Amino acid sequence: MSRITSILMAFFVGWLFASGTACAAAGDAEKPDDAVTLRILNRDIVTMRARIGGFTPQSRVRRARERLQALPDEAIALPINTVQFQSGDTRGVQFLLGDLPLFSVVEGDVDPEAKQDFGALVKQTQGRMEEVHGAWGQMRSRPMLLHGLARAIGATLLFCVLVWVAHRGMARSVAFMEKRRDVLAARFTYVDWREFLARLAVGILQVLQWFIVLALTYSWAQFVLASFVATAPIAHDLGDWLVLKISWLAEGALDSLPGLATVLLVLAFTRVIVDLLGYLFDALQKGRLRLPMFHPETVGATRRIFTLFVWCVGIAVAYPFLPGASSDVFKGLSVLFGLMVTLGSTGLVTQLMSGMVVVYSRSLHKGDFVDINGVQGVVTEVSALATKVTNVRNDEITIPNSVVIASPIHNYSKLSGTLGTLLSTKVTIGYDAPWRQVHALLIEAAGRTIGVRATPAPYVYQRALSDFYVEYELFASIENPADRIPVLSALHASIQDAFNEHGVQIMSPHFLGQPEHPVVVPKGQWYAAPASPVTPVTPVTPVSAAS
Repeated sequence: MSRITSILMAFFVGWLFASGTACAAAGDAEKPDDAVTLRILNRDIVTMRARIGGFTPQSRVRRARERLQALPDEAIALPINTVQFQSGDTRGVQFLLGDLPLFSVVEGDVDPEAKQDFGALVKQTQGRMEEVHGAWGQMRSRPMLLHGLARAIGATLLFCVLVWVAHRGMARSVAFMEKRRDVLAARFTYVDWREFLARLAVGILQVLQWFIVLALTYSWAQFVLASFVATAPIAHDLGDWLVLKISWLAEGALDSLPGLATVLLVLAFTRVIVDLLGYLFDALQKGRLRLPMFHPETVGATRRIFTLFVWCVGIAVAYPFLPGASSDVFKGLSVLFGLMVTLGSTGLVTQLMSGMVVVYSRSLHKGDFVDINGVQGVVTEVSALATKVTNVRNDEITIPNSVVIASPIHNYSKLSGTLGTLLSTKVTIGYDAPWRQVHALLIEAAGRTIGVRATPAPYVYQRALSDFYVEYELFASIENPADRIPVLSALHASIQDAFNEHGVQIMSPHFLGQPEHPVVVPKGQWYAAPASPVTPVTPVTPVSAAS
């Protein structure tokens, strides 16, 4: 009776297949359906690719799952049966659990790319169904379930113990290395290689700690999943996945060796070129070699530009040989980096170009005493983006190079040479003071001041004959341009002392009315001390000579 029922079921499936042929004719002309794999108890049974009776592979898999879920518990004792059917030129096999239909496999389900015929596909599917049938029976076995629970509980307890031991052990190791690192850091004022190794060991131990925890978690999950029949295939897939990833990494490393070797050769050759350029620029900077258009002040900046250019060319040549250089990730990063440079490079390029103008104009360099946009001080750094100046209050002032090139630069050290750099100060004295005496007093005050050079000698100009007073300006050379402000302060003090000693009033008088007597200097007082008859009317030291 069971055999007759199976035959009738086969004819019924063939009739369904024949009746759905006309309905599916229009769909067959369209693109083929997506293949869907039927999975039972986390196990692959068969991949369905063809339509049966108008049912797509998705519908066939869904109906098979519905039938499996509707099976009664006593059906587990029924055997797996197969019944062949024929509809036109298409052959098929119906899989049954006893007399209960499960799903059908047809010739259209054969993978055209695999070297497999329909008979082999049916045999493979039947073997997988037998395996699922056996696992289904084991799932409902209470001893098997208790055994799996015992294994899972034992593995969980062992996992917790191992994680605790690994955490404590690695924590102690990290603490020991951190203590060793701190001791070495306190012992040396510089970075010693032992301190560097200690820091590296701390980082490696921290990473290794997480790696051990992840490895234990992976092993625990695989063992627990393998303890139960339903999840055993997942555990098997986890193991296969790990082996596959390790194999993939190993194969990728081996495949990338030629590319990495090429990259290393290109970078090594680039380093050789950079070292040769460094030797050349060192010789230019020290004066052992002279070339046109290369000045000692600009050699440092030129060296950085050439070095950057050579490295950019080397990286551009080596880039295509990097592993994964043609992947979408590298392409996406390149696009993102280019977008960032494009959006944020306007101000940066302006500052870089301004820095090049500052360097190659040779208007200032490190150690010069300058006045830039009202800021006086000593230049401590001339970088690509900004210039740093330290003023008399020991404040470090950073001036962007775009501001530097847009402002007048007063460099008091540039032309100091052997004659020093000029320092000047002004006083206004009434017409009742002999100008020869004022000249002599100013020159005497300059001679008393520490830091003022005796050669060239100080001199005085009468800059203006105003309505109420005469404007005198004293010029003197100083030794160190960086001492300009303290020397000027000392010079002011010396001028006050000299004028007070000789009773000459430092004041700019203003009159509200005409004085009763002419404000003049009698001829007998023209050479009042410390002036002498040999005092020249016009200084003999020109400004160009002093500078």
